[in-house]
Amino acid sequence: MAMNKIRSLDDLKKVGEQAREAITVREGGDVKVAVGMGTCGIAAGAREVVSAVINELAERNVKGVSVTQTGCAGSCEHEPLLTVSSAEGPHVTYANVSPDQARKIIVQHVINGEVLDEWVLAEK
Repeated sequence: MAMNKIRSLDDLKKVGEQAREAITVREGGDVKVAVGMGTCGIAAGAREVVSAVINELAERNVKGVSVTQTGCAGSCEHEPLLTVSSAEGPHVTYANVSPDQARKIIVQHVINGEVLDEWVLAEK
């Protein structure tokens, strides 16, 4: 997905609106995947990360996962951030996530329950 350059506040607002529209929330999820969609996250490629997450979940027909967005977490240098949380496992935030890494996180962490330590920024 090609991304146009942001040249004005209106352009930035449009990007935010498009990102919000792209995020589908699956109700009743046991697992939550949150992508940082603050200005810094969007500028770092969070739109593509959200698309990769949603596409991977859809392609694998994964149910019970909520995909949401968050604002700025104050770790702008680590954007895009992706957080996976569930009642059974740790609350894990991944840093500098690319679309390919997002797909791997869905497969290995969300589906198989294996934390990808090399990309972890924080774990609670």
